[in-house]
Amino acid sequence: MAEGWGAFVARRARIVLAAGLLATLLAGGVALGVFGALAQGGFGDAGSESARAAAAERALFGNRAADVVVIVSDDELHADDPAFRGAVQRMLDALPDDAVTAVVPYWADPALVSADGHHAQVVISLAGTDDAAQQAAYGRLADDLTAPGLATAVTGPFAVFADVTERARADLERAELVTVPLLIVLALVVFRSAVAALMPLLVAGVSMAGALAVLRLLAEVTQVSVFAANLISLLGIGLAVDYALFVVSRFREERARTDDVAVAITLTLATAGRTVLFSGLTVAAALASLVVFPQSFLRSMGYGGVAAVLVAVAAALTVLPAALVLLGPRIDAGRLPGRLGRPVDPESEGRRWEALAVRVMRRPVLVVAGTTLTLLVIAAPFLGVRWGALDYRVLPADEPSHAAAALLTREFGPETSAASVVVRGEEASTDLPAYVARLRAVPGVARVDTLAARSMPDGSSALLRVTWAGNAQTGASQDLLRRLRAVDPPSGTALVGGATATTVDLIASVGAHLPVMGLIVLVEMLVLLFWAFGSVVLPLKAVAMNLVSITASFGVVTWVFSDGHGAGLLGFTPVDFLDATNPILMLAILFGLSMDYEVFLLSRVREEWDRTGDNRAAVAAGVRRTGRIITSAALLLAVVIGAFSTGGIVFMKMLGVGMLVALVIDATVVRALLVPATMALLGRWNWWAPAPMVRWWARHGMREVRPAAAPGAGPPAAPPPAAPARPRDPAPAGSSSAPPRTSPRSR
Repeated sequence: MAEGWGAFVARRARIVLAAGLLATLLAGGVALGVFGALAQGGFGDAGSESARAAAAERALFGNRAADVVVIVSDDELHADDPAFRGAVQRMLDALPDDAVTAVVPYWADPALVSADGHHAQVVISLAGTDDAAQQAAYGRLADDLTAPGLATAVTGPFAVFADVTERARADLERAELVTVPLLIVLALVVFRSAVAALMPLLVAGVSMAGALAVLRLLAEVTQVSVFAANLISLLGIGLAVDYALFVVSRFREERARTDDVAVAITLTLATAGRTVLFSGLTVAAALASLVVFPQSFLRSMGYGGVAAVLVAVAAALTVLPAALVLLGPRIDAGRLPGRLGRPVDPESEGRRWEALAVRVMRRPVLVVAGTTLTLLVIAAPFLGVRWGALDYRVLPADEPSHAAAALLTREFGPETSAASVVVRGEEASTDLPAYVARLRAVPGVARVDTLAARSMPDGSSALLRVTWAGNAQTGASQDLLRRLRAVDPPSGTALVGGATATTVDLIASVGAHLPVMGLIVLVEMLVLLFWAFGSVVLPLKAVAMNLVSITASFGVVTWVFSDGHGAGLLGFTPVDFLDATNPILMLAILFGLSMDYEVFLLSRVREEWDRTGDNRAAVAAGVRRTGRIITSAALLLAVVIGAFSTGGIVFMKMLGVGMLVALVIDATVVRALLVPATMALLGRWNWWAPAPMVRWWARHGMREVRPAAAPGAGPPAAPPPAAPARPRDPAPAGSSSAPPRTSPRSR
């Protein structure tokens, strides 16, 4: 099929390119205003107790949560001054009635006035039955949260969400402005010609426009997180660079063998094109596993990630090869001057990587043991990880909502947390005092207040608020929340909600769905890798190696962001936990990306194995032929990830650092050490599969093999004799030791 598509592109290059560019323009139009359609939050599980508590509270009493906290201040006036109170009252009078369900002014609660009397709080509860509706309500009143003549600062979850949206947009624009010039410079160094250096940017532009258009359309039918746009940009640009490098490098290699551009592009798509397609499928499959989670945040990141990957693959297999056909030998136009513009000899450059692989294969046991132990030591901090959820500290300290939260702590004392308890039952009103007394007896509880109560034909209900000292995300707060839930009312039922409850439920939900996600990813990887390489051994080995390298990146992320090392250098406020959703997202992304370079390497190894039947020679040749390309791709991708890691949102910093660590490990330790060592240990077992599976793969496998009868490619070489069995490469007994060969390509 790849050969047929390559031949079609060669014949209809102008039509393919024009269609691709037209689709890009249309997608760009659809993508306009994408940020306005994206949602904030989405970390809750609709079936959790905290979500049911919030729904019951809204249905029975109206929303009473502290959604927005406004701090009003004046250096001269005190809160009890009529001018101070009058200014606050005018602010409250201006609030739209349809955006607010409850307001608690500072004169209704003495605890809302600072010790010096110059600062006061106003607590606002937003109208709406879900996050999206409350987000819209906050948008209607945000501009009215100013008291004439007084300084105002606004915090609370929806103020934080609004700042996150604005910061995400600004970070995305800044990252793209930084990334593009750096990529141009580095691409010039890698490709050594101006025209070739523009190819990654062409693919990246098409990928970004298409993926953002998909995201904009998805936002019309489901909730899509604002972070999805940043993930799309990171993956879209990063993978576009990788895929463009793979395709352009192979096209140059084939052009060196033939002057026929049609033949070169056909062979390029039959080899590197298959690898790009398969790599994209593995990354997309890993990201698609996020849809098993009930949190709309994780699901939308899966939607956005899959869109970014598939559009990047489509661009690399349509627009890029069409451009290469039309450019032909002009792909090398604009050579850099002097030695910088001298053509690269991939064979000579790859000899250093080949020599390293040969040395590694001489002592495979030592290399595997040493590298695995080192990676596990790096992963060790992850053993002590603590979990939480995002709060105002996800933003830089100078963001308005973060600064307001700091002001709140500075002027009103240490942070406090609260849980809302909805009590219902026939005897709820009668038994309420006893239940309140039990809650007050829970160690750590500061106070329990009854906010509202009502009687209904089927019984009574009450809304309680339990408060305690400490941030809502700490382990102590989570433990206290669990103790509150363990207290049963004398009669009826009680639902415990609030910020800490949402975090506890998030951690439980992620833990419950993680095995399902892991099983899906494992099955997908095993199936796809068998489809690519015709082996049941290589997929298991690849999964095991990738789990070790990914765990190492988790260890670094824990050491930096949970333990606080490097907080000053990276510019974030350290917390003693990791957001519970971040490792899940990292697992999906890194598991897919960690296959990228390994698939590219193993595709060339498989090609050499089909040609020679010599396992060690095939590994050495594969490392040699991919050495420079993988190194260059890793460098370019590191620039993209690095640019996005310097943004202000801690969540994206965390994701970027994890991806950088995984990228370095994949491009060095895995590619240069673990792959050659493990393949030397396994010998011909690398390529083993049961005979029925071998026969299926011979007919349907997706291999990177140059067509034997490609026009103008010269006659195929004779099939090689079966490699003699050697003690170091024993053939598995009673099985097909090597899958059926296709006609090999001559070198």
